[in-house]
Amino acid sequence: MDEKYMELALEEAYKAFSTYEVPVGAVIVNNGKIIGKGYNKRETLKDPTAHAEIIAIKEASQYLGGWRLLGSTMYVTVEPCAMCAGAIISSRIDRLVIGAKGPKMGCCGSTMNLLDNPNFNHRVDITFGILEEECSQIMKDFFKKLRNRK
Repeated sequence: MDEKYMELALEEAYKAFSTYEVPVGAVIVNNGKIIGKGYNKRETLKDPTAHAEIIAIKEASQYLGGWRLLGSTMYVTVEPCAMCAGAIISSRIDRLVIGAKGPKMGCCGSTMNLLDNPNFNHRVDITFGILEEECSQIMKDFFKKLRNRK
């Protein structure tokens, strides 16, 4: 089942890719239903907080009518940054499924792990490596295309 939802997150990432946004996609599932999805729109919206995860969390919160996303799983193509990891904790998402690691900005195990910090009142179960090759490849393709464009 994880692969199915990660494929949907990858579809979101391809939307970002097609608009020259860093291709990260996210999908939030609750009780087998997609309640939020998003892709990076930082350049489009001129908003540093317009990450795929934040957009998906906002949509899921609107769907559920509250900020607590208990019982939800987020699928994201690339490991979330510190801002997004904080939002995942704050929204009480139970599980995070990550495609590719983020060795430069990832805060769910690569540079640090905010989601398993004993000082916070919520912890998130993390699964890495679902469709890892595909999630990694879209990032490589994007940055290669960006370099060739310049």
